[in-house]
Amino acid sequence: MQNPQSDQFDALLHDDVVVMGDLILLEFLQGIRSDHTCRTTREHLQALDQYELVGAGQVDVCAGHYRAPRKRGITIRKTAGVIIASFCITHNIPLLFRDRNFQPFVDHLGLKAALKVP
Repeated sequence: MQNPQSDQFDALLHDDVVVMGDLILLEFLQGIRSDHTCRTTREHLQALDQYELVGAGQVDVCAGHYRAPRKRGITIRKTAGVIIASFCITHNIPLLFRDRNFQPFVDHLGLKAALKVP
């Protein structure tokens, strides 16, 4: 699928500045229907630096990042998004995303978007 985020992803891969979280990799792979394509994609993505996104030290951070927008009346729908955004905020890593559920993290918690799309 061609979109500004996929174009940016390709450019960032070329520049060798992409890192991958385990949960992000899971979401990539579970969206692929073909077993062959899934294996091939996994092989290519293994070349990226990989991070474990949640652990004992990150649980309280994630809970706080979920609760902060909630206090403003904003409900984050997916726990995976909270984990991904919290890791990126904590480690000052810009996140490339299309999912509008990440925008409250940008607006209220300092998540850096890797691509600004109007």
